[in-house]
Amino acid sequence: MDQDERRRHASSFGAAALAYAEHRPDYAQAAVRWALEPAPGPRVLDLGAGTGKLTATLAETGAEVTAVEPDGAMLAELRRSLPAVRALTGSAEAIPLPDASVDAVLAGNAMHWFDMAVAGPEIARVLAPGGILAGLWNVLDDQVEWVHRLARVAGSAAVGPRDTPAGWRAETAGAHLPKTGGAARFGSPEQAGFAHGQRRTADSLTATIATRAGMLVMPEQDRETALTRIRAFLAAEPATAHGEFTLPMMTCVLRVRRL
Repeated sequence: MDQDERRRHASSFGAAALAYAEHRPDYAQAAVRWALEPAPGPRVLDLGAGTGKLTATLAETGAEVTAVEPDGAMLAELRRSLPAVRALTGSAEAIPLPDASVDAVLAGNAMHWFDMAVAGPEIARVLAPGGILAGLWNVLDDQVEWVHRLARVAGSAAVGPRDTPAGWRAETAGAHLPKTGGAARFGSPEQAGFAHGQRRTADSLTATIATRAGMLVMPEQDRETALTRIRAFLAAEPATAHGEFTLPMMTCVLRVRRL
């Protein structure tokens, strides 16, 4: 994906902010704890915070959370749902915080949208020495047979290379966390995965898939064709056809320390 295409995908979520807030999953608490485990203190920045899915989980840990999000519609929904959290307009490339002001920077399903040539030094600037930078991604557990078939039926616009555990490991190994950031240096990245799940129905899972960037930027007719195909699969699949079910997922984490 070239730079213009990445920007188009990254800016697609604002129009679907309410649906994103309603249908996107939270993050496995064990994954968040692992991401924060080496952090030298409680000050945490949720960067590219969206509607606050990761922010809420961070707040539950007792961390001192600041959320930064560039899209006004997404930020408004975050402020509505989490009024006690400090939430600021900004981006990974221009973080509105002082130098060395946070102990950890986390990004939930957002780091792949960052321009790390610019964001790497900026993240290093706001991180205290010894601080942690971590990206978290919710991916489908395609080791479950029906999930594997759903991924094939949904197509690459809905389930991309990073959206399964094996694809995520290949796509993110060292790809998004900088070895250097201005005068600061980062250590070697670590990867880990944690079991997760989301209670869904066939209708709500279809709505969740519709909030993915690849779906949001599709021509309307193509998008409806893809969603109709997904609905038909879920209606015919015994595991998903009747009432609520748990969508098998993993929260995958890429973590690195600022030296």
